Amino acid sequence: MKLLSLYAGLPKTNEWQGREITTALVKEKLSGPAFLGRTNLEGDRQADLVHHGGLDKAVCVYPYEHYSYWEQELETRLPEAAFGENFSVMDMKESAVHVGDVFQVGEAVVQISQPREPCYKPAARLGIKELPHLIRQTGYSGYYVRVLKEGTVKPGDFLKLLKAGEKQITIAEANRIMYYDTRNAEKTAELLQEEALADAWRIPLEKRAAILKEEKGFKE
Repeated sequence: MKLLSLYAGLPKTNEWQGREITTALVKEKLSGPAFLGRTNLEGDRQADLVHHGGLDKAVCVYPYEHYSYWEQELETRLPEAAFGENFSVMDMKESAVHVGDVFQVGEAVVQISQPREPCYKPAARLGIKELPHLIRQTGYSGYYVRVLKEGTVKPGDFLKLLKAGEKQITIAEANRIMYYDTRNAEKTAELLQEEALADAWRIPLEKRAAILKEEKGFKE
């Protein structure tokens, strides 16, 4: 498990489909070490603080291996950090890591908090309207981490697993529960039992669990 590249960017306003959007999705590659704080990588900011950033989503992580798939599927050459990631990683696909996993990277310690939710901004950047649907379909979403210990990180650092997520639910499985296995009360409850799950996912899943419980009681 390796940190291949670091990316950071500041919010900028661009036009998409006749309207202006402000985003920090376009990021620049960092050539050397950077300080990883509680809410940001040095030099990075989020434009939409409702859906991005904060303690639970300090850093966006994306597996580098997916790029070959997307370039073949979309028949285009993708720019670096095409999905707005801060960390480009190797050997850390969604099927290989879990909600709650804790890693040492450089001087910092991070914890996986939730899958990254597909939104329209990568689609706007790449000019591919159906991209959010394709991301959900493949499960190649990437994920967010919270920072448990601040410190300097740099390209080439290895990520050492310090502690596995309590419920051992992979990011891939969490995506399936959220978007496809929506009637599975047991799996929903299991994901909610993972204490490390970010509120951005916990709150809608709690609402779903309550509805499923009510429906079950009505049928009985």
